[in-house]
Amino acid sequence: MIQSIDTLIIGGGQGGLATSYYLKQQGREHLILEQSDQAGSAWRDGRWDSFTLVTPNWAFRLPGAEYAGDDPAGFLDRDQVVEIFAGYADKFGLPLRTRTRVSAVEASPEGGFLVHTQDTTYQARNVVVATGLFQAPRIPVFAERLPADVVQLHSGDYRNPDQLPEGGVLVVGSSQSGCQIAQELHQSGRPVYLCTSGAGRIPRTYRGRDIFAWAALMGFSDRTVDQLPSPRAKFAANPHMAGKSDGGSLNLHQFARDGIRLLGRLQNVEDGKLRLAGDLHDNLAKADKFEADMLQGIDAYIAQAGIDAPLEALPQWQDGYAQTAIDELDLAASGIRTVIWAIGYDFDFGMVKFPIFDEDGYPIQQRGATAQPGLYFVGLPWLHKQKSGLLAGVAEDAAHIAQRICAEQTCAA
Repeated sequence: MIQSIDTLIIGGGQGGLATSYYLKQQGREHLILEQSDQAGSAWRDGRWDSFTLVTPNWAFRLPGAEYAGDDPAGFLDRDQVVEIFAGYADKFGLPLRTRTRVSAVEASPEGGFLVHTQDTTYQARNVVVATGLFQAPRIPVFAERLPADVVQLHSGDYRNPDQLPEGGVLVVGSSQSGCQIAQELHQSGRPVYLCTSGAGRIPRTYRGRDIFAWAALMGFSDRTVDQLPSPRAKFAANPHMAGKSDGGSLNLHQFARDGIRLLGRLQNVEDGKLRLAGDLHDNLAKADKFEADMLQGIDAYIAQAGIDAPLEALPQWQDGYAQTAIDELDLAASGIRTVIWAIGYDFDFGMVKFPIFDEDGYPIQQRGATAQPGLYFVGLPWLHKQKSGLLAGVAEDAAHIAQRICAEQTCAA
């Protein structure tokens, strides 16, 4: 069966919902196709129980649902975010079809696109791909060489410490998720080992303001993709930071002081032993430098703008450097019973059957519009600005794409 429709949006996350919101306002016929059983399912199914946003509540800017509560400096937790997304389509009367997986988007002989799902083929004039970059949990091939009695799970499947068997836990990856999970496990009393990377570090607050407030004032999140040092820089790991008002700032040196064992990058697993790069101290230095550069930039901005902000000197801990950078660790001897892979996700736009991707598989586009007329992307990091993939910035790109679609055909007022 072929069903005709003007615009199809693939994905019912923040990008798809925001685009639908603006198309609805402009009276444009469209439909959202979401593979899960509700909108925004990644927030429900891919976050741990104690998860909170790392962006303050005032930065929650899903159109029509912008934060308006009495705690703008706080951090919405997972359940609060899930509730907002679950009720969003009904609140604004958005056309959402759940449990619908798109298998292919290809050219139609009649012009436009054929979009294939498990039970329907759609003929669409426009297609907006809003599936995000986090589609397939990233787990290295050598993970299969871990001993059979070691439990493995991706950070997206982690929920709480009680979910895991007794014993030590190895967390692989020191970006936002890895560090937050490692901290929670340590606070629960678990022995924790953390394989670090070159991810940066930023404090929760500095000189009297939240770090995101400084970033907004300085235009940091409004940097455009042409300002990146290289195309692959858009895939850089997020710096680790706390997402709780009472959580302080995450710091690998503090982890070392508290008793978490820091390790270098995990390179392989052989005969029940981890093979580690000897780069622990280099990784610590990169995190230290990232924070120092960020704070230096804020200091310079404060001085130039003449802002009255109290001076602050953050602790310059060195505890991590006191830990030896080992190249091998025996899992059984260390009591490690669980490995949590916190090394991100891979993306795959293979369903889109057009040659509009670069060598990394990322869409070649100008602010979401591709060279294929009528084919657009929304909700990806660095689509146009640094904040394009965030709740703080997705609305701007969604509004732009909706306006562009409507410019091609008369839309209702």
